[in-house]
Amino acid sequence: MSGPDSGARFRDVLGRFASGITVVTSVDGDGRPAGLACQSFASLSLDPPLVMFCVARTSTSWPRIAATGRFAVNVLAEDQREVCRAFAVSGADKFAGVGWTASPHGTAHLDGALAAIDCAIEDVHEAGDHLIVVGAVRELRDRRDHGPLLYFRGDYAAGAFH
Repeated sequence: MSGPDSGARFRDVLGRFASGITVVTSVDGDGRPAGLACQSFASLSLDPPLVMFCVARTSTSWPRIAATGRFAVNVLAEDQREVCRAFAVSGADKFAGVGWTASPHGTAHLDGALAAIDCAIEDVHEAGDHLIVVGAVRELRDRRDHGPLLYFRGDYAAGAFH
């Protein structure tokens, strides 16, 4: 695929695939949380239980998370658009005004999230302008029964799955 509009066309066509939105978090040794919004998340394997997510190489939050060797995937609920926006920006205090608790695994669980999946970093693969992070699942927590926050065609959508 090439041409002047190839990037925009790629984004437009792939944007027609609805995806859930997550926030990937961790807490460093000084108790400082780090996090990033992520829509490229998926289960990878049942045996052993593995998940994966993709992160831009330009992310300033990922190196802080990677240094801990662990992360949590917080699955956002439909009423958490502002939480997603807070974690989608670079350089700001993403946790300002966002409630969270430290998990026993050294990650941050966001208040109001549908689920939290605690993982150890298993592997990281280079792929174009992103990294593919593979996590070995350590603990699963379903925290809330609510509809999911979805992303479709460049905008948020609520899922009718109560």
